[in-house]
Amino acid sequence: MVILFASMVENTSVAKLYLHGVGHFHPDNIIDNVFLESLNIETNNEWIMDRVGIKERRTVLPLDYIRQTQNQDPRGAIEAAVYSNAETGKRAAEKALKHAGISASQIGMVIAGGCSPDVVTPAEACTIAALLDIEAPSLDLNSACSSFGAHMHFLSMMDANALPEYVLVVIPENNTRTINYTDRSTAVLWGDGTFACVISTKNPSKTVITHTTMQSNPKKWEAVQIPRLGHFQQDGRAVQSFAIRQSVQCFKDLKQAQDQDMYFIGHQANLTMLQSVQSRCELSADKHLYNIDHFGNTGAAGAPTVLSQNWEKFHPGDKIGLVVVGAGLTWASMKIEFE
Repeated sequence: MVILFASMVENTSVAKLYLHGVGHFHPDNIIDNVFLESLNIETNNEWIMDRVGIKERRTVLPLDYIRQTQNQDPRGAIEAAVYSNAETGKRAAEKALKHAGISASQIGMVIAGGCSPDVVTPAEACTIAALLDIEAPSLDLNSACSSFGAHMHFLSMMDANALPEYVLVVIPENNTRTINYTDRSTAVLWGDGTFACVISTKNPSKTVITHTTMQSNPKKWEAVQIPRLGHFQQDGRAVQSFAIRQSVQCFKDLKQAQDQDMYFIGHQANLTMLQSVQSRCELSADKHLYNIDHFGNTGAAGAPTVLSQNWEKFHPGDKIGLVVVGAGLTWASMKIEFE
């Protein structure tokens, strides 16, 4: 497994990953641009829309807490939050299980991961599994905003016969608890959301992940960070350039001659970044799916949540190129086919 950390790891020859059910959850509290203006951080709707194209975001934090403290000490956000990661994970997982048509008792493994776990130990997968009354091996696999890609890539490389019948993957991303709301450059970006899905290598379904890749450039690890008990920080310009470049390359690599009508779902960092990728890949508007404008950057949950929100629109023969990038620096991709 050490080869995963080479410059490029691609997987095209192992068993397919059958996607049986998806689910997502966003908290109720809305941070719109008017609210951000009220924080007096030298921003307004025009500035925000011009730079990141985000109208509103969801948060697990009470708006009064943000207004009164601007989360200058993020340690207080854990206590103030309306939901824990385990609670939002449970809600998304219940929807995925219902969609898959199975019960929690049929899950043989739980994998979780994302950008900001509630605790250092135990694994967040254990706290989620406990709320769902699941007794099965539970572990975390974190690769920041690329976590969904990492989850699928690792599962695709495992011995299909050794895996349980169904695996539950959960990505709770409640990152507004790490945001400094005196810093307009990050305050305008982030929202909270959670994604979950049920995967099987044994039981076929109409939706199949047929191709996965994962790559890293660890020398650039300092470009994006959330220090323990600290605020999110990044080199915004460098990260945006990296995200555009790798997203374009990954999608072009996924898209073969027979995939001309393939949908694109990218990392939901900001709308201007995604529009740049859309333009460079010569994608029509109807093939570019996103939710960044109404939900903000929800980290590793962003791209797969777009998949969940658009699930009913896909038909047999449709293909999706899903590309994610994140801290590390890491990037991953997958092709999803509706057979």
